[in-house]
Amino acid sequence: MQDAEPGSRFPADLPAWLALQSHYDKDMHSQSIAALFADDANRFDQFSIGAADLFLDYSKNLISAKTRELLLDLAGEAGVGQGIEAMFRGDAINNTEGRPVLHVALRAAAEDQVGTGVAGVADVQSTLAAMAAFVDGVHAGEITGVSGQSFTDVVNIGIGGSDLGPVMASRALRHCWKPGMRFHSVSNVDGTQWIDLTSALDAEKTLIIICSKTFTTQETMSNAALAREWMKSQLGDNAIDQHFAAASTNHAAMDKFGINPDYRFGFWDWVGGRYSLWSAVGLSLALVIGMDGFRELLRGAREMDRHFRTAPFEQNLPVLLALIAIWYNNFFGAESQVILPYDNRLDRFAAYLQQLQMESNGKSVRRDGQPVAVQTGAVIWGEPGSNAQHSFYQLLHQGTRLVPADFILPVQSSGATQSLQDLAISNCLAQSEALMDGYAAESEDEAYRTHPGNRPSNTILLEKLDPGTLGQLLALYEHKVFVEGVIWGINSFDQYGVELGKRLAKSLTDAVSGDSGAVASNASTRGLLGKIHGMKKRLNVALRH
Repeated sequence: MQDAEPGSRFPADLPAWLALQSHYDKDMHSQSIAALFADDANRFDQFSIGAADLFLDYSKNLISAKTRELLLDLAGEAGVGQGIEAMFRGDAINNTEGRPVLHVALRAAAEDQVGTGVAGVADVQSTLAAMAAFVDGVHAGEITGVSGQSFTDVVNIGIGGSDLGPVMASRALRHCWKPGMRFHSVSNVDGTQWIDLTSALDAEKTLIIICSKTFTTQETMSNAALAREWMKSQLGDNAIDQHFAAASTNHAAMDKFGINPDYRFGFWDWVGGRYSLWSAVGLSLALVIGMDGFRELLRGAREMDRHFRTAPFEQNLPVLLALIAIWYNNFFGAESQVILPYDNRLDRFAAYLQQLQMESNGKSVRRDGQPVAVQTGAVIWGEPGSNAQHSFYQLLHQGTRLVPADFILPVQSSGATQSLQDLAISNCLAQSEALMDGYAAESEDEAYRTHPGNRPSNTILLEKLDPGTLGQLLALYEHKVFVEGVIWGINSFDQYGVELGKRLAKSLTDAVSGDSGAVASNASTRGLLGKIHGMKKRLNVALRH
C-alpha cells in the first residue's frame, strides 16, 4: 500500500487501526502464546529476524500472522515510510521548533545522502577530526595538565542526554577502556556527586568535560562552578585553561568560564539532547575508549540506520519493535514495558531508554495541536538480569499487570569467564520461557504456586557487547521511538514537559534561600517553604552548639 503523508492522519482514523481493534476483540484478547506455537511448528522462524549483528526473536508475543499483517498496514497508512525519508532528508520534522532531526547525520557517510544542504551537516567530519586530535593528544601525553602530568581521570559534567548517554555507554564498554583511563560523571544539582568524587581525584591528572549546548543549564553550570573552584584551590587559576574542555556552542559563556578555545567542540540545533551521544557530547566516552572505539560505535549505529531506511517493514527491526509496542500499549492496555539486559555492564541501559522513550513520546498533543485520542508513550523501566530476578520478577510472573519485556542477551561474556555468561544465558532463556508458559499448581491448596503465563517478550541476541553492537542497539531503539511517534501523530523531538519545572525552580530560588521579599504563588509551596525555613533555623542552631 502507498504510504500516507506522515502526520496527515491520526491512528484512530485509520482503517488498519479499526481493523486491529476488531481483530483484538474477536481473535486475540483471550489468545495464548502457547496455542500460537502449537498451531505453527515454524513459528520461531516466521517470527524472528536478524539485521547487522542483532537477532530479534519476537515469537513469544500475542501476535498472529494476521496481527502482523494489520500492524504493517498501520505503518503504511500512518506514513512511516514517508516519515523515515523526511528525517533522513533533513526536513524540519521537529515542527514545534522548526528544526530538522539529524542525529543520523552524525554517523553517516557522504554516500548516504543524509541531510544534504542542512547547515552544519558538512561540518560533522571536521568536528570528529578535531575530537580525534584531542583524544589522541591526551592519550599520547601531548595534552596534559598544568604540571605536565598525563590525564588519567575524565569527569563528564552534564545532565539528561549529556549525562545518561556517556554514562550508559562508558559502563557498557568498561572492558574497552584504555589502560590507565577512568570515567566519572556528575549531573544532579544537589552537589553531592561532586563532593563524593573529589576524594578519589588527583587534580593534576583530572580532565573535566562540561556538556551543555547553551552553557546555561542550571544543574550543569552549578556543578561546573563547583569543579572550577575545586580545581583553582588545588592547582591555581591557571589550571582552568588546561583542565577543562567543553561541548557547547556558547562561546561567550565559555570565554567567561575560561575554556581553552582549542578545547571546545560544537554541535548543532538539529541534535536533541537524548540523541547527542554521537556528537561532541560523546567526548568523555571517546577519551576512555579511544577514538577508534568511538568510530566503531558510530559505524554500528550507521549499520542500523541503513537497515531502518532500506529494509521492507516486515523485515525491519525498529519498525517491528515499534508495532509490537503499539499493539500492547493501545490494544491490550499495557502501561509499561520492562528492559532486561543480561550483562551487568548494561546496568544503565534501561535508564537511557527511559529518557529516550519517555521524553520523546510522553506527549498528549498531536502535531496539529489537537489532543491525542489514544495512549502514547509507555512507562519504561528495568534492571540487569539475574539481580532483577530476585526483586521485581515476582510481579512479572504472578502479578496482575501485563508488562511486555525486552530481554537483551549478549552471547559472549564482556569480561568474566564464559561459563558465568552461560549461566546468565540460561537464566535469560528460562525467564522468557517461564513468562510465556507459566506453571499450573497441582492442587487448589497450592494455588499460590500458579504462574499464569502468557506474558509476552522479545529477545534481542548479540554475539558480544562491543562498540559496534552497542551502536546498533541504541540506534534500533532510537528508530523504534521515531516509528511510534509517526503512528501516534506526535512530535517525538521536543520536550516542553521538561521546561516548565525548570522555569518554576528558577523563580523559587530566592524564596528557598530566604529572601523575605520572595513569595510562592502556590499555597502548598508556601506551606512547604515555611516548614523548610523552620527546619533550616533549627539545623543552624544545632550546628552552632
